[in-house]
Amino acid sequence: MKTLIIIPTYNEFDNLRPLLQEIFSFAPAVDVLIVDDNSPDGTGKLADQIHVENPQVNVLHRAGKLGLGTAYIAGFKYAVEHGYDAAFEMDADFSHDPRYLPDFLQKIENADLVIGSRYVEGGDTPNWSLLRRFISGGGNIFARFMLGIPVHDCTAGYRCYRRQVLESIELDTIESQGYAFQVELVYRVYKHGFKIVETPIIFMDRRVGKSKMSRTIFLEGFTWVIRTRFGRLSGKGKSIPSSSPKAAFVSESDSSNPELVESPSMK
Repeated sequence: MKTLIIIPTYNEFDNLRPLLQEIFSFAPAVDVLIVDDNSPDGTGKLADQIHVENPQVNVLHRAGKLGLGTAYIAGFKYAVEHGYDAAFEMDADFSHDPRYLPDFLQKIENADLVIGSRYVEGGDTPNWSLLRRFISGGGNIFARFMLGIPVHDCTAGYRCYRRQVLESIELDTIESQGYAFQVELVYRVYKHGFKIVETPIIFMDRRVGKSKMSRTIFLEGFTWVIRTRFGRLSGKGKSIPSSSPKAAFVSESDSSNPELVESPSMK
């Protein structure tokens, strides 16, 4: 399966080279696309240098800091245009450990979307504060309840999509960023009837640099869920068409018998 890993970067100079080394140690056949937002620390220039050394690494330069969501959309379009069968989302800060790549690559053979989940059995966030666990866990429960998505980790950013998913979910109509971007994508995938698998990961905070998470990003996710939920009920929300009456969801943990859940009919 021809696979692309999309890595948005902004001031990730210290992380980039060691991250790529680990990626290729666990998944030597993949290609990587660095989407750099004109990092002032020289991340983009370093990525260009690495491309010369290794043609499996390509670089997309953008004019400025345009946001995580638009970076991934640009990467998804690149994946489709260049004939990739699957595309990953991966953070540049080592919070998404490359050691899970073989597991993702195995599971995507029989799924349409694989999510690295912190909230299934075997997943964890060991170095988070109680407050951060409460906010993240509560936000996921809220999104699941409000939108009816049978996914434990709606805001997870370590994912692998099959090409047909990216071709179906109308990338040009996605407007959200941050937490909301991840929730919106999994909602669209679910509404289109694709098979979603969650696999456990241990999520660690970045090794080097500062987190880019902010209160604004969190609030955007909260308000997007509210607008989508009540807009859908009133008929005034943005329409997200479904191409299949049912979607399948599998939560895979350390158990050898994962649970399969089918969604209700979607109108």
